[in-house]
Amino acid sequence: MSETTGASYASAGVDIEAGDRAVELMKEWVKKTQRPEVLGGLGGFAGLFDASALKRYERPLLASATDGVGTKVDIARQMGVYDTIGHDLVAMVMDDIVVCGAEPLFMTDYICVGKVHPERVAAIVKGIAEGCVLAGCALVGGETAEHPGLLGPDDFDVAGAGTGVVEYDRLLGADRIRTGDAVIAMASSGLHSNGYSLVRHVLFDRAGMTLDQRVEELGRTLGEELLEPTKIYSLDCLALTRTTDVHAYSHITGGGLAANLARVIPDGLHATVDRSTWAPDAIFDLVGKAGQVERLELEKTLNMGVGMMAVVPADSVDVALTTLADRGVEAWVAGEITERGAHTTGAELVGAYAS
Repeated sequence: MSETTGASYASAGVDIEAGDRAVELMKEWVKKTQRPEVLGGLGGFAGLFDASALKRYERPLLASATDGVGTKVDIARQMGVYDTIGHDLVAMVMDDIVVCGAEPLFMTDYICVGKVHPERVAAIVKGIAEGCVLAGCALVGGETAEHPGLLGPDDFDVAGAGTGVVEYDRLLGADRIRTGDAVIAMASSGLHSNGYSLVRHVLFDRAGMTLDQRVEELGRTLGEELLEPTKIYSLDCLALTRTTDVHAYSHITGGGLAANLARVIPDGLHATVDRSTWAPDAIFDLVGKAGQVERLELEKTLNMGVGMMAVVPADSVDVALTTLADRGVEAWVAGEITERGAHTTGAELVGAYAS
């Protein structure tokens, strides 16, 4: 009689040893993100952050956010490039947190894969760690989950959650905004991490383009353009709040520029943004033309070249622009705050884009 072999976790498709190797490979990158308040190392059941550091605050408010990268991960998978997608993840989480004026403190990540390829997982974590350094926060832990049967061997997704802190009387938002304030736009690094379902449909399904196709208007291949990491503004925004009186920030993500800006505009006031103050990057024109996408549809989906906006008093504009320029951030006055009047929305785009 032949012997039968009992089932095991490995036979079900989960490789614990590969997971352990991935953890070993990622340790050096996580270590680069450490702040003095972080206790312990990678491998514990929970990340530890010394909250006594918050004693210097009179009334500390903790700010939290969670997000993912969306279908941009499929571009990384197809290109076999895994060490940039983490920048996108940190930007999506920490740039939401800094909008209220909070300093990013720490972050955790969640990586879900069909099969653990240790070097691939470590590359993803490397990107997350590099993003955390750019945002000034620590990566205190995370989870790598292997889901065979649910995801293909090369499929993966990433998500993360972050925490920051802001002094109560320094909290930014709609209640600070006044008539006559200026709206400052900060340039994006391209599409960032939103609207990729539309972008992929238009460029691949309708236009038949390929990732390795060189596009003259872009000056590089389509894949290189689509995988350009999201700009992380966290430290730039914190620097701006130290040098001038910022009233509010708006992180331009899913939903487009006007809808995101409207989220921080109080009842009774209105933000008017003049399209003629900038020319969107070539990728936005390419998506529009390739899919015959109407301008308003593009603007509802993509950032159109603006990744973050700041609302500041008119007399603070010069200092604000100088601060951002000194940090290498391209920025300009894009609009103003007025009484809402007959307007039914909190923000709108007017005019035509510069050519």
